[in-house]
Parts: sequence; structure tokens; C-alpha cells
Amino acid sequence: MKLKWTDSLDIAIELLEKHPDVDPKYIRFTDLHQWVCDLENFDDIPENSNEKILEAIQMNWIEEL
Repeated sequence: MKLKWTDSLDIAIELLEKHPDVDPKYIRFTDLHQWVCDLENFDDIPENSNEKILEAIQMNWIEEL
């Protein structure tokens, strides 16, 4: 399944699996953006993200912990 920016929960789960030692409360959005773009299943245009999308991913990641 290819991930898009709108798949914030699925992205958060992938990030949790890839970065288990990271506390998402303290991640910078620039790092979060890069990590999402680096996910193997991510297939969207990097420039299509915004602060609201990154916040949604971060919040889902926090909840999944």
C-alpha cells in the first residue's frame, strides 16, 4: 500500500516501527517531513505537506505510543 500525506495514522505507525526510540513530542517538523519522505511505502509529492498534516502525523504517533 502506497502512503499519501492524508494517511497520517498509517504514516505514524510506520514511523513508530522505524524509529522506536524517538519521542515524537520533541521531533522537529523538518525532521518529521524528511522521515516521512524517506519511508519505503511513501509515494506522494513532498511539497504537498503542510504544518497541519505534520501535526496530524505527530499526534497519531504520540497516541500510538
